[in-house]
Amino acid sequence: MVNQTGRQLKEGTVMAPVVTAALGALGPLLAKLADLLAKECGRLKGVRREIRSLRSELFSMHGALKSYAKLEDPDDQVKEWMSLVRELAYDTEDCFDKFIRKLGDGGRHDAGLKEFFRKTARHLKTLGARHGIAYQIDDLKLRIKEVKQLKTSYKLDDVAGSTSGNAAVDPRLAALFAEEAHLVGVDGPRDDLAKWVMEDGNKHSRKVLSIVGFGGLGKTTLANEVYRKIQGHFDCHAFVSVSQKPDRKKIIKDVISQVSYSDEFKKDMEIWDEKKSISKLRELLQEKRYLVIIDDIWSIVAWNAINCAFPENSCSSRIVATTRILEVASSCCPGPDDQIYEMKPLSDPHSERLFFRRIFGSENCFPHMFLEVSKAILKKCGGLPLAIISISGLLANRPRLKEEWEKVKRSIGSDLNRNQSLEGMKNILSLSYNDLPPNLKTVLLHLSNFPEDYVIDRERLVRQWIAEGFISEERGRSCQEVAESYFYELINKSLVQPVNIRYDGKVQACRVHDMMLELIISKSIEENFITVVNGSQTVWGNSQCSIRRLSIQDIDQELAFELVKKDLSHVRSLIITAPGCVKHLPSLTKFETLRVLDFEGCEDLVEDDMNGMENLFQLKYLSFRRTDTQELPSGIVMLHDLETLDLRGTSVKDLPARIVQLTKLQHLLGDRYEKKIPIRYEKKIPIGIGNMTNLREISGFDITMSSVGAVEELGSLINLKVLHLGFTVKGAESQEYKSHAEMFHSSLCKLGSYKLQSVHIDGGNSAPFELLDSWSPLPSCLQRFEMGTMYCLSKLPKWITPALTSLACLDINLSVITEEVLGILGELSALLCLKLSTDTVHKDRLVLQGRGFPCLKEFVYEPFGEGAGILLFEEGALPKLEKLRLWLFVSMAKAYGFYLGIDHLPYLKDVLVILQKRDATSPEVEAAAAAIRKEANLHPNHPMLNLILRNEKVTRGILFSRI
Repeated sequence: MVNQTGRQLKEGTVMAPVVTAALGALGPLLAKLADLLAKECGRLKGVRREIRSLRSELFSMHGALKSYAKLEDPDDQVKEWMSLVRELAYDTEDCFDKFIRKLGDGGRHDAGLKEFFRKTARHLKTLGARHGIAYQIDDLKLRIKEVKQLKTSYKLDDVAGSTSGNAAVDPRLAALFAEEAHLVGVDGPRDDLAKWVMEDGNKHSRKVLSIVGFGGLGKTTLANEVYRKIQGHFDCHAFVSVSQKPDRKKIIKDVISQVSYSDEFKKDMEIWDEKKSISKLRELLQEKRYLVIIDDIWSIVAWNAINCAFPENSCSSRIVATTRILEVASSCCPGPDDQIYEMKPLSDPHSERLFFRRIFGSENCFPHMFLEVSKAILKKCGGLPLAIISISGLLANRPRLKEEWEKVKRSIGSDLNRNQSLEGMKNILSLSYNDLPPNLKTVLLHLSNFPEDYVIDRERLVRQWIAEGFISEERGRSCQEVAESYFYELINKSLVQPVNIRYDGKVQACRVHDMMLELIISKSIEENFITVVNGSQTVWGNSQCSIRRLSIQDIDQELAFELVKKDLSHVRSLIITAPGCVKHLPSLTKFETLRVLDFEGCEDLVEDDMNGMENLFQLKYLSFRRTDTQELPSGIVMLHDLETLDLRGTSVKDLPARIVQLTKLQHLLGDRYEKKIPIRYEKKIPIGIGNMTNLREISGFDITMSSVGAVEELGSLINLKVLHLGFTVKGAESQEYKSHAEMFHSSLCKLGSYKLQSVHIDGGNSAPFELLDSWSPLPSCLQRFEMGTMYCLSKLPKWITPALTSLACLDINLSVITEEVLGILGELSALLCLKLSTDTVHKDRLVLQGRGFPCLKEFVYEPFGEGAGILLFEEGALPKLEKLRLWLFVSMAKAYGFYLGIDHLPYLKDVLVILQKRDATSPEVEAAAAAIRKEANLHPNHPMLNLILRNEKVTRGILFSRI
């Protein structure tokens, strides 16, 4: 369940001007011109008069543009005029930004406009400078005059604006989506298909099931439900998406990652070519009974390319494929034992159930006066789940008046009543889009930067929205908080799909449904908001409009040649989401106004591709994540507006010395290490980091590789919220190592007086952790503390007490886990996630008693080294637990009969038990698995149960069952 409900944006909310899709940069431009008038630049002879005149004309246009933006269906003349005004505003802002920069000294200007103009006023007084700005303003005034005349000739003043009210977001939507949207009407087909898949008949050959149907009917949902029901009957299984432009090598490696538990087998997998990847997968599956779901196949060619990787063995293996195209489905099922299942729309009862449950919480609790209009709306939706979800989400956020529902019914039109076409679906989805306030429309359109089936990281989105100027502080909330509220509003309105919901309800990422993606791409083209370069699907848009934002998803030499001919000087964001595209891009010198530059995943990035970066003076977001970058360009130190620098997954070790001059930087991201995986790269903390007091997050730097002075400066970062650092174990007993640990402890104590919320320490031995016993003062808002190391503390630190009222996540390693320790941890009132590890064999059973842990939702018990122990949950223990992960040492547990007490955990939904076979016989392992399965079966929630067998250092999945 997503509990991060966004606040509805209402008319009249006081907020700073932001860039929007409808109004472009007009709001921020007017604010900038007002600022210019108030500064020394505005006092110069002639300049003030020209700026005031320009601002007056633009202010008038701003009012008209806001009125037209509220129209539900503006005509073509209105759309054309709005486009002209947006382009004019963008160009005007670019003009002033460049002019101010040109007159400046090219150095730092973070002291604000007042100080900047004080330095440059004497330059402005020169005749040449005044002529320069006069020429620019004259040209803009001429364009304004033309736009005004066009407005008169179109008689746009006669257009009456109309607005639609917005009610508060229903916080239940996300939970209802998860529990109902995928399940209504699925049970019967799921059981039938599962039964067919499991039938062997007289043969043991491989069979294929193909699920075909129109987009939005729920093919993926049905395939996933079948998968969950039967996966435990197979030796191995995988679920992969193909999409319109399949990357066969990536798909095959994804399957290997899911079906192989052996790290040795997957060693060096990243360097395998396509041929070797296919060969290794065939080798892996040849003697196994496998189940593979291949989702969203768009062509016969794609199916043939992937199918060859799955051997035709005699182990009763199964493949389930989903597609929208009947011809493709037939190609997937050539054999007499194969089957095509054609998806049908939801029946009327199922449609009503889905519709009413999403609005009123139950299909039996709706006012009778809505029955007739509801049936009319559902008839137009034609049983398409996505359409029903979209319309019910829209109605849930409107006043519950019959007149409002009648209005929605009339606006749907009759497209879906005539045929279930793509256009009909777009019309349905457009209703939800049109109902959004401008700010949410803008951030939704931004998602067209990413290709279909792309999992989009929440933090990546939020930081890019802020860098683009889409977000401003509201009512005392920071830009970060406002942007995250927008993200959750998109989820709660069912406009995007949540991916990976954490223990605290935060969503790590999202995905856009294919149908919604097509809609927002078409809207982006219409508004000239984003230009998507995606092979044959590329649409360059109106030739009279400049490219404002550029998304490179698939580009070849021919498209690259077309791109070079474009004027790229007005591009504000450049996002590349496909490997191999960088080599086709024009030089960065052509991109003069970039705010966002995202190379994430571009493994072909080389040093020459970064030439000219020093000229991107407005850049705020720069990502090299998962590239092969080894050294940052020296010009990066000139990017004084930079707020985010993402170096995760790169080979960069040393940052330029002058990086500390980037005092606006908020997120300095190196590698984040997974628990118990050695540090891959050692990045040094730059000397002078204490000057970067705007930093909110630091990750991926090595304490022991850095100077003691740099470690000391960490304590000066008064705004730091997230600290994720590591210790190199080499030389851990040396005095130098201890000095680093002591200095880090000193800095951590200083940070305790500021805003620190999350601390993660990787690697190291006793020194840095034992010192933490005297951590004081503690951060009042500490929410997370994690030990990413195999070192165990000898005792629970003194600072872990019930006074930690904000601590939601604790990941800690203890040599001895006692009932007293569990009692103290159980008193942490805000604790939602607890990960306990030990390296000591606990021969006595660890009993979690029926008290404490009032809010805990996720519990992980993971011994390492020689560590072991058997857990028992008493009645009343962990009353809110939903997710359980634990190791069971079979040889120790057999004395207790393998009973865990799972039935005492009333809210349990998800269980993973890793059976450690060491010193146990195979019959004992099977008996343990059977006992745990029986416990899960008897649980009233029927939680999902995953059982994995581990034998010493070799791992293999044997029992992976959905109960």
